[in-house]
Amino acid sequence: MNHTPVSNTVVGLLAGLLLALAGIIGGFSGLLFAVLLGAFGAAIGAHRDGHLDLGALLRSRGRG
Repeated sequence: MNHTPVSNTVVGLLAGLLLALAGIIGGFSGLLFAVLLGAFGAAIGAHRDGHLDLGALLRSRGRG
């Protein structure tokens, strides 16, 4: 069998979605909360994988 390792992006996305499930009250606001936490988890995972540089993104905001 050939096993492909799971990337940090996928792990971050799943972690964010699981945290969202724990905090969902329900309805449309719960859906938005789940999407927000999923995106946050995916961004952190992508940063750990080296696909996204959050440091450069945060530094560029202060130069405005």
